[in-house]
Amino acid sequence: MFTGIVKDVGTVAGITPRGKGLRLRVQYASVEAFADLSVDESVSVNGACQTVVACGAGWFEVDTVEETLKKTTFGALRPGTKVNLERAVRPMDRLGGHFVLGHVDCVGRVAHIEEAGESRLVSIAFPAGFDAWIVPVGSIAIDGVSLTVARVEPSLLTVALIPYTLGNTSISGLREGSEVNLEFDILGKYVSRQHLAGAAAGSGSRISASWLSEQGFS
Repeated sequence: MFTGIVKDVGTVAGITPRGKGLRLRVQYASVEAFADLSVDESVSVNGACQTVVACGAGWFEVDTVEETLKKTTFGALRPGTKVNLERAVRPMDRLGGHFVLGHVDCVGRVAHIEEAGESRLVSIAFPAGFDAWIVPVGSIAIDGVSLTVARVEPSLLTVALIPYTLGNTSISGLREGSEVNLEFDILGKYVSRQHLAGAAAGSGSRISASWLSEQGFS
C-alpha cells in the first residue's frame, strides 16, 4: 500500500523484453529514501505497484507482466523517461496523501492545461464508466501522485497542481495528449460496489436521514 506522496523522481535506465512482459531497470537519486531497498519489496513506479527482483547502488529492476502493460502507460516507457517513485508505506509512517494500492484502473489522457499563477490546472479525459468513482474534492492518484479533484465533468476530471508538486514529481512534464496512469480512490470503489449490489437486490441503500440520526449523527 502507498499514499501517493512521491519520494523521488527516477529515470528508466534499461528495458529488456521478457516473453510478453518487460524487465525495467530504474535509477534513483535519493539514496536516503532507497538505501535499504531489497529484493521482493514493492515499489510504486508511476502509480503501478511493482516487485523488486534485483537491486544495487542507485538502481533496482522490476518485471512488468503483460496485464500491467495492458492497463498502464508502461508500454510507452523509453530509456531516459522520468518516473515517480514511492516505497510501500510502513504502519508508523504519516499518511500524507490517501490510500493508494498501486493497482492502476485505466489510462487517462491530458485534454487541457491552464496556467493559474504559480499553479497549474490539468484536465484529464478518462474512459466512460469510471465517473461514479470520482467526486469533487475527492482523491485520485495520477502517475502515483496523490491529488485532489477540483472539478468533475462526464469522463473528464481537473486537478490543481501546486508549485511543490510541479517541482518534485514528473507531473510537471505533462503536455496536452500525454497519457497517465489513473487509480481511483478505493473508498469510492467500495461505496459504488455496495450501492450496485443493493440496487441489484432491490433493497436500495439503508442510509437515510433517519438512519443517520439513529446512529448518533445529527
